[in-house]
Amino acid sequence: MAASCCGVKKQKLNNSMPSSICCNGSSVHPNGYKNGYSVACVDMCIFCFDVLHSHLHCYEPPKTPSFTNEAFPLFVTWKIGHSRRLRGCIGTFTSTNLHSGLREYAVTSAIKDSRFSPITKDEFTKLHVSVSILTNFEDARDYMDWEVGVHGIRIEFLNEKGHKKTATYLPEVAIEQGWDIMQTIDSLLRKGGFKGPIDHDVRKSLRLTRYRSEKLTLGYNDYVANKQNGHA
Repeated sequence: MAASCCGVKKQKLNNSMPSSICCNGSSVHPNGYKNGYSVACVDMCIFCFDVLHSHLHCYEPPKTPSFTNEAFPLFVTWKIGHSRRLRGCIGTFTSTNLHSGLREYAVTSAIKDSRFSPITKDEFTKLHVSVSILTNFEDARDYMDWEVGVHGIRIEFLNEKGHKKTATYLPEVAIEQGWDIMQTIDSLLRKGGFKGPIDHDVRKSLRLTRYRSEKLTLGYNDYVANKQNGHA
């Protein structure tokens, strides 16, 4: 099951609904991913560009890549232009083989993020892609038990009607928005659909899972340069 997971613009953190829509978490993930070595590599970003290019031009899909096909939760993010404006960000918390997962979410995040119109051929040369491989999932002691800029977070909570809801932010979102721990939690509750007043009891009642992300970003110009040098 897919989830969108990136901020769009600065938010006002009060008891009204925030101005952007993002990061509603999805399915249950396994715990305890690999420690001690890097998974993400630049060829994953090149592959995402290749996949999207083939899709936009109705070409044959690219061949099977040479990087690892181990299974991890992952997200693919597309941004555009010098300002790196968000154009799409979708991924999954389900452990997914990287070859098929990146092939799927490179396209899904580009054309099916409901916050944006689909990316077009004309935009392709202005794009930047980021691949985030999620690792090291841990149950936090409470909503304060994580570090801004280090951990991504996923929360589970009950809304005013008693329905279970989830939402997530990748590690970079709080930094990009300039939020502290409390602001991030309150924003994430709003993202997940909590509409009532947010107080200490509400924050204390949620369940928080923290995780880390290996993230690599590649712009179109570097994509072309890598292709010319024989990468991927």
